[in-house]
Amino acid sequence: MKLLITGGAGFIGSNFVRYMINKYPSYQIVNLDALTYAGNLETLKDLEMNKNYKFLKGDITDRTLINKLFENEKFDYVVNFAAESHVDRSITEPNIFVATNIQGTQVLLDASKDNNIKKYLQVSTDEVYGTLGEEGYFSETTSLAPNSPYSASKAGADMLVRSYNETFGLPINITRCSNNYGPYHFPEKLIPLMVINAMKEKNLPVYGDGLNIRDWLHVEDHCQAIDLVLHKGRNGEVYNVGGNNERTNIEIVKTILNYLNKSESLIRFVTDRPGHDRRYAIDATKLREELGWEPKYTFETGIKETIKWYQDNQQWWENIISGNYQEYFEKQYGLRLEV
Repeated sequence: MKLLITGGAGFIGSNFVRYMINKYPSYQIVNLDALTYAGNLETLKDLEMNKNYKFLKGDITDRTLINKLFENEKFDYVVNFAAESHVDRSITEPNIFVATNIQGTQVLLDASKDNNIKKYLQVSTDEVYGTLGEEGYFSETTSLAPNSPYSASKAGADMLVRSYNETFGLPINITRCSNNYGPYHFPEKLIPLMVINAMKEKNLPVYGDGLNIRDWLHVEDHCQAIDLVLHKGRNGEVYNVGGNNERTNIEIVKTILNYLNKSESLIRFVTDRPGHDRRYAIDATKLREELGWEPKYTFETGIKETIKWYQDNQQWWENIISGNYQEYFEKQYGLRLEV
């Protein structure tokens, strides 16, 4: 079995690469990543000598490269994590998000269709549903109502994926997850940013009143869900993946400060970002009932393990903050990455 995992040097993608190699040691994994600022090969350096793992640097918007790659490798499955994902950046540079998240997805879909892939799986987000009030949950039948250029680009990609199933018969699944947390999370995101700032006793910036609510999902539970959908999901179906761990942002920040024994005086409320969704919450009943998925982590266990991981792996995130992580690719791979 040969898998193409795109965006496999990012947070969720790299965790999925490691999960699949550990669970299916006979599978061949090709990891394609453009190595933009959020891609970090140091995350996967322990896999470099694995004979069933190969990394290639490339952009999913490069149609010539993608077509050659599919022709050479003869993939069975494609799992697309490749995406620009930081909402703040989408507000200042929406064109980049449209290019990667929509046009890049179309390039992958065309190659998958033309090469008779057994299944294409699109990893999406609950943000495509928009925002919730104080009650209710997103289900797979909730109308899409994205509120940021990021979520709009992901919704557009989802619609393309669906259309290739309906029009061309390409076997597909779409997963839509709640906020992930865990090891190897890029330091611009809420939990790692707050952990690192607290450790350094720097101010912790919190948007608005801090009462925006997110449903938190441990990245390993997410990887297990994607694995199940890839192998057992019904063709053409969407599956929501949620952790049933709703917390306000300020609760998350205070939990981190309490664990690290730091003062809440480090908290600084800052101007809210435009279009900031108030609440997300996922109904994962379909995934549970059809495929038997159950999350392994409670939030209390997962957040403690995650904070400890950042304490124990300071060199990893220090290299990101300093920019040294971007040198790792050239030192390790040189010119051996041509498709």
